[in-house]
Amino acid sequence: MYLMNTEKTYSISFIGLKNGEHTFEYQIGSDFFKNYDYDDFNRIEANISVLLNKKATLLEVNFKAKGVVNVPCDVTNEDFDLPIENEFNLVVKFGEEFNDDHDEILILPMNEYEINLSQYIYELLVLSIPVKRVSPEAAEDEDFDEEEFDFLFRDEDEDNEMEESQEEETTSDSDQADIDPRWEKLKKLLTDK
Repeated sequence: MYLMNTEKTYSISFIGLKNGEHTFEYQIGSDFFKNYDYDDFNRIEANISVLLNKKATLLEVNFKAKGVVNVPCDVTNEDFDLPIENEFNLVVKFGEEFNDDHDEILILPMNEYEINLSQYIYELLVLSIPVKRVSPEAAEDEDFDEEEFDFLFRDEDEDNEMEESQEEETTSDSDQADIDPRWEKLKKLLTDK
């Protein structure tokens, strides 16, 4: 196991590694995020465990993050420590040119000898922080109404789906009321077969 803490150590030279599993540990703090101009939290302390499985033609990389992020509560606006945990798998293949179009597949040029993990670590940690940040104290407060709070975080798709389902219910109710009784008898003939 290799313990990594400096900036350039987010790159792993895989060319000298034997086939098999190799573990790398990273201690991530707030300084790591200065390179990305990301400030949605006050402080972070996370441990990243990277399991690299080198095979003859590809690399399998498993990232595991566990730590604590200090964020303001969305209800009370008071800072609190929020535990985070996340996992991500990446397959590294080799080809003619660099390609990172897919989330879980990275293609490196044949002549490449190392992989930089910093972007993947960044994304792993950012995606582990929930959109809704409610402190345990605020969640236990009897005045806190989670349904009202969830309303604030609904996206447009959810709103559109709710409106469409309400329109469909209204339409089906009014359609049934508007049907001429003579047509109803004809419909019954079709369904009696």
